[in-house]
Amino acid sequence: MTDPDFPIEAAQRLVTTALAEDLGPDGLDVTSSATIPLDQVTTGHVVAREPGVLAGGPVIALVLDGVASLTSGTPPSLEVRITDGARLGVGDVIALLRGSTQQVLMAERTLLNVMSRLTGIASHTRRWADALAGTGCTVLDTRKTTPGLRELEKYAVRAGGGTNKRMGLYDVAMVKDNHVVAAGGVAPAYTAIRERYPDVTIEVEVESTEQALEALAAGARFLMCDNMSVDLLRATVVAAREWVAGRGESVEIEATGGLTLDDAAEYGATGIDYLSVGGLTHSSPIVDLALDLV
Repeated sequence: MTDPDFPIEAAQRLVTTALAEDLGPDGLDVTSSATIPLDQVTTGHVVAREPGVLAGGPVIALVLDGVASLTSGTPPSLEVRITDGARLGVGDVIALLRGSTQQVLMAERTLLNVMSRLTGIASHTRRWADALAGTGCTVLDTRKTTPGLRELEKYAVRAGGGTNKRMGLYDVAMVKDNHVVAAGGVAPAYTAIRERYPDVTIEVEVESTEQALEALAAGARFLMCDNMSVDLLRATVVAAREWVAGRGESVEIEATGGLTLDDAAEYGATGIDYLSVGGLTHSSPIVDLALDLV
């Protein structure tokens, strides 16, 4: 059964595109079709070649179904042994496939490409989540995703223990320096968004304690502290929480910019709610997965 959190429609679109890219307009694997009878049956194992955290397992069935439709055959049977979000060890068998050898080989590269990419993101995210354990801070992703893969990459972040910040420009308003310049200040920008979109969450980017207090005075209750040192961030958190507490309110605070795994725990311990890390999606190395015939 597919995880209900898995973005099945986005995955189907990707699989359709990827198979067309790999098999061409005629849906053809020239090597396999020339050397292997369509009725030859085999068993294949999807295995981990290195440790990680799995993401993208439901893609296997989608790829097998896609290949079967191209060959007018019955898709190989599938037994999933490890589900998304689980840690992988070297040699772990993620899934067993049994069916047409030709179909299995036609599906191999597409399913591995997608799963290796998503597993890489989940594994990278898990390292950040582990580094922040006990601090009360959560790691967030950003919009720095591969075009066309955002839903899947953000799913992989969730599988790795992270949280999605916003899906796009449409669901959260973020007032950054260019918006402040264009609108004539933090207060005019905040007010304009609140009047036009009264229900949308608004976050304001700040680079100093003074800017944070200005944003709070304008009405913001979600701050993104950009490129602050640990000491400046800690002082800003204290000042911001004292300001809202005096009014019987609360504020969410995020830190971003130049963060590394080595300093994640130190930043997380400043009292912030979130660390956002663009590298979760734009710089995660793949995890090496393979499909072995047995």
